[in-house]
Amino acid sequence: MKKITVVVSLFMLGACMTLPTSSEYALRGDGYFKDGQAAKAITAYNKALKLNPKNLEVYASRGAVYFFQGNFGLAQQDFERVLKENPFHADTYTAYGSVLAARGDYENALKVLDMAIGLNPEKPENFFSRAGVYFMLGKYKEAITDYTSVINLYPAADVFNARGVAYLHLNQEELAEKDFAMAKSGQVPATLSVYSLVK
Repeated sequence: MKKITVVVSLFMLGACMTLPTSSEYALRGDGYFKDGQAAKAITAYNKALKLNPKNLEVYASRGAVYFFQGNFGLAQQDFERVLKENPFHADTYTAYGSVLAARGDYENALKVLDMAIGLNPEKPENFFSRAGVYFMLGKYKEAITDYTSVINLYPAADVFNARGVAYLHLNQEELAEKDFAMAKSGQVPATLSVYSLVK
């Protein structure tokens, strides 16, 4: 009888070891997302949430995939769920603000991005996102201030280009040309990793 119990126990242990956990599905989703396979990422995240519906990081990651797919309504639902459960999740505020801006709700996007900056003033993506909203609103001075904050934290060519365009809107051609020249110089990375929600 002991032999049968041991064999059955080993079989059950082996079976459990082969079943992916919620965390494993989340990691798969992250990998698919980074590889540009959005549909597979969503499937993996859904499986992770089925096993652990309280995993807020998975909702945030799935929301990011929805955002990049242009499914702003689904992204907003995921981000709102995260923030309802954890109102201190700074990265989600950044992503949520971007969703609101993409949906044309610029004023609320600014409020949400202000919260993101308040929670994490050292993250350049927060300022970059808010600068983009200011730019869309035609508030070029405010956009320049935020682009400058980004450059002070993490200078990148795309940020210099964006600030240069804002300078052009204010007829400050000399400053714009300096930024464009810096962007082309190769002295800074090409891009800022915006919306890097998936670790």
